Amino acid sequence: MFLGEYDYKLDEKGRVPVPPKFRAELNDGVILVPGPEKCIFAYTPLEWKKLSESLNSGTLASNKMRKLNRALFSTAFRLNFDGQGRIALPPPLRQYAGIGEDVVITGANTYLEIWDKTLWEEEKTNSLAQAWQIIETLEKH
Repeated sequence: MFLGEYDYKLDEKGRVPVPPKFRAELNDGVILVPGPEKCIFAYTPLEWKKLSESLNSGTLASNKMRKLNRALFSTAFRLNFDGQGRIALPPPLRQYAGIGEDVVITGANTYLEIWDKTLWEEEKTNSLAQAWQIIETLEKH
């Protein structure tokens, strides 16, 4: 389970450290993919495999499944850490997420999210404002 929020600076080569407490879990590498809210999702290979398998067993029509597979898998990158525990964020993902020099890595249960700091502050404010409302609707079910 990934928890917490960690501030970093992107270096001149587009690399960002991964929080040390997460590195053991990500020792086999990380799969990066664009997230829906203009951030980058980072999955362990095991979680990525689970996601892939759940898509294969889905009930979507074949044309929708092809579109979903194209959107997810064609934009994904598999990376490993360098000797200093950093990953190089691919330029297409940095551009998609609007990531500048200040980066925030957040835990999101089974995956990580990588955000531009300004965009993260906006999203965090919105998410916190809605979180308890969402929890209350879950409790009724």
